[in-house]
Amino acid sequence: MQYIDPHIHMVSRTTDDYETLAKMGCVAVSEPAFWAGYDRGSVEGFRDYFEQLTEFEPKRAGWYGIQHYTWLCINAKEAENVSLSREVIDMIPEFLDRPGVLGIGEIGLNKNTRNEATVFLEHLELAVRTQSQILIHTPHLEDKYQGTRMILDMLSGDSRIDRTRVLVDHVEEHTVRPVLEEGFWAGMTLYPVSKCTPDRAADMVEMYGPERLLVNSAGDWGPSKPTAVPDFIMAMRKRGHSEALIRQVVYENPLKFFSQSANFEFQVAK
Repeated sequence: MQYIDPHIHMVSRTTDDYETLAKMGCVAVSEPAFWAGYDRGSVEGFRDYFEQLTEFEPKRAGWYGIQHYTWLCINAKEAENVSLSREVIDMIPEFLDRPGVLGIGEIGLNKNTRNEATVFLEHLELAVRTQSQILIHTPHLEDKYQGTRMILDMLSGDSRIDRTRVLVDHVEEHTVRPVLEEGFWAGMTLYPVSKCTPDRAADMVEMYGPERLLVNSAGDWGPSKPTAVPDFIMAMRKRGHSEALIRQVVYENPLKFFSQSANFEFQVAK
């Protein structure tokens, strides 16, 4: 089955991973900007990173027939440095019109601090001003519910934001309902040691239906599995779900969400 991974950090993966993804049916990936494993010290470091995301990574994906899209921001883990964050936010518009740039992300919260909230709101202002889609990171483990609630409150407090163009990622059983009820898209991230498993993601599809639900691997530097979406496909098949339902979650839903971006020029595989 063909599928799209709507959240994966391919700059941290090898070309072998691209080849494996292609063999397993992946036809496109979406790569949000994220932490590099250390806090970058200057706006020029981010400019170089954005060049990598928009120039080199699409070429590397193309070697294996995979279409590559990206999102731009300063990640929440680096948002404590508000002055640097503002320099990066001011620089982002230089890249927003490049092919394959879908919008602003992954923005959000990490430890739910005042500085993180300030930088989150300033990212939102940029997204509204540039009519960009938004991809959001929710915090890990014990901070997740409070952080998700803070994020939803900030989003809902701005009437200019089109909720159908916002993806709130890394939802779990205790956060998926409010995200969907408030009209946003929800992303389920499949990690081997945290976040969600294929079976738990299947549970959420069964509980809430497939509408506005996406599933991703968020493969990055740490413990993660870039082929987690095929694991979800297998889990759904084992439960007897139809191919049409599975395809909706792993292919049609990403297409529907990403198609709201002017830079999403998806080529249907023949």
